[in-house]
Amino acid sequence: MRLIHTSDWHLGRKLKGVDRTPEIALALEEILKYAKDFEVDAVLVAGDIFDVPNPTTEAERVAYDFFYKLNQLSIPSVAIAGNHDSATRIDSLAHLLSLAGVRALGRPRIADEGGVVTIDTSSGKLCVGAMPFASERRMLVAEDIWNLDAAEQRADYKTTVTYVLQNLATGFKTDAVNVMMAHMTIEGAKFTGSEAAFYSGAVYSLSGQAIPSECQYVGLGHIHRPQQIPNAAPTYYSGSLIQVDFGEVGEEKGFNLIEVETGRPAKVQFQPLTCQKPLKRVECHIDQLDEQLEANRDYVGHLKFAIAVDTPPLGLADRVRKVCPQAVMVEPKLVINESTQIPEPKNINSFDPIAEFQKFYSDRDKNLSPNVIEAFKELYMEFSDASH
Repeated sequence: MRLIHTSDWHLGRKLKGVDRTPEIALALEEILKYAKDFEVDAVLVAGDIFDVPNPTTEAERVAYDFFYKLNQLSIPSVAIAGNHDSATRIDSLAHLLSLAGVRALGRPRIADEGGVVTIDTSSGKLCVGAMPFASERRMLVAEDIWNLDAAEQRADYKTTVTYVLQNLATGFKTDAVNVMMAHMTIEGAKFTGSEAAFYSGAVYSLSGQAIPSECQYVGLGHIHRPQQIPNAAPTYYSGSLIQVDFGEVGEEKGFNLIEVETGRPAKVQFQPLTCQKPLKRVECHIDQLDEQLEANRDYVGHLKFAIAVDTPPLGLADRVRKVCPQAVMVEPKLVINESTQIPEPKNINSFDPIAEFQKFYSDRDKNLSPNVIEAFKELYMEFSDASH
């Protein structure tokens, strides 16, 4: 049996106002070609189909067009929600998507409630234990959030998620290929920095032992760097389809092609995709700027210029974009002395609201009680989950 594992499309993603959807659409077209040429039996989409819970109509069109074309090739697919997706939206569309051969799951559920998807493929039976992104607030009851301290909440959340994963394995069949697909962070995964930090930290980081050993393949989403996770079962992140942010400069993007037969561990090959608009960082002193602009005038991807200056310049971005309009970021770095520069601006994706809330008060010499911190966390997660 041949499978394709892909994840983290982030359709609708914008980089400093530039919509990346056309690049993602071309990557999906390439996957369709591979799916046809390799005669794959099913496609697994491990979450973060969209970049925001309410995607643009163009982002939706590209996603649904991909699933429609897969169906035209008689290739079924299984898709789960990631932390960027609206779980409610995906569940509400599940019956409609099934008409295009897509088995879609928005919220986590145990095996008896539809958490295991069984598909009869041309190469045999396929069982997929599907674990969409599990929000801490959704997985814990209200009294736990209010009555347990932070460490107890983390332990309780991880215990609950582990239970669901183990339960899904009870739905596996001896005469089928049995795989797990999940959108989560596994300890030891290497980040790119473009992942949502709040949903990747200590609370959401699980041990590989949480994954049932009887899985023949574990296809993960959420971390944008393609990589294998050391584990009893073959466990892989396929990574994002494009270089999402400048933390991913130089990374090869693609999908996993899986060959597996009943009762045996999967064989996995990473298949690179064409990078339509690769990201590139250009670092120079302002004295070398004209030389760098000329060298990158015809660069086909997106550029980030980090320019060392002695005094704050005026019109620097206009000067850069006059020659290199593909420069989506232009950052002056003020050189105070040989060893001191203005620090790099924080990546918005690494923003941790809980930590920033505490820092705001600690900077003012005010200590917050644990109850206040937990109340803020509860309020933040309530509004965050409401958008999903």
